[in-house]
Amino acid sequence: MCKLFIEADPALWQTRLKSLRLSGFSTSVRLENLYWQVLEEIAQRDGMSLPQLLAKLHEELTFAHGGVENFASFLRVCCGRYLALQLEGDVPRDLRTPIRSLDADAILAREAHRSRRALSSAA
Repeated sequence: MCKLFIEADPALWQTRLKSLRLSGFSTSVRLENLYWQVLEEIAQRDGMSLPQLLAKLHEELTFAHGGVENFASFLRVCCGRYLALQLEGDVPRDLRTPIRSLDADAILAREAHRSRRALSSAA
């Protein structure tokens, strides 16, 4: 079982530090290459550069929640959710479909419904 993960390209889990400006401040974010690849894909879907996507996510997260405690962790979760939502069929695999064109409220409602269903079947 583990060979599937152990024998993967080691470059995927190597970290890379990227410097950028968030809310007018210079900062840096360190993530594994796999996450940078997924974030690049998300950015490209909406015609943005990676720094533009990160700035937009940071801005909207700050507006919605008043602050960002661990932005790198938030980005990892974004990547995991993006891939999981693709598997569920909520985010099309066709990269020509922008994320901004999707009905976020409907996707979040379906996701919540799946979570409730999973909890009730586990009980």
